[in-house]
Amino acid sequence: MERDAVLFANEAFYRAFADRDLPAMDKLWSQRDSIACIHPGWSPLYGREQVMASWRGILSNPRSPAVASRRAQAFMQGDSAFVVCFEEVDGAFLIATNVFMREADGWKLTHHQAGPVPTPEGDDEIAETPMH
Repeated sequence: MERDAVLFANEAFYRAFADRDLPAMDKLWSQRDSIACIHPGWSPLYGREQVMASWRGILSNPRSPAVASRRAQAFMQGDSAFVVCFEEVDGAFLIATNVFMREADGWKLTHHQAGPVPTPEGDDEIAETPMH
């Protein structure tokens, strides 16, 4: 199912982040120039060169915090999809949106944005995504 493939790509993004695996992170992002990324507290980054430079800096910094995805929900829109999830960072939470496009070699990130949010309520189980 395509929804599962998108959730798998989203989880691979956080696994690459946790493992500080730049080659894996690079492979997850679209090769197209029309990508963007907004890290918490940063100005928007546009284009593959700026986005990947930011990840090189983050993943090579030993003080970068560990980040884990929680409660990811995928929303399908034909050849594009977005995932909304919580990011747990050192016991605090951010809310993130990750946008994916279906490309010849699978679902690729085209946009990531994360920002602060109050601690989520409820358990940590993944809720069923409504089919829209």
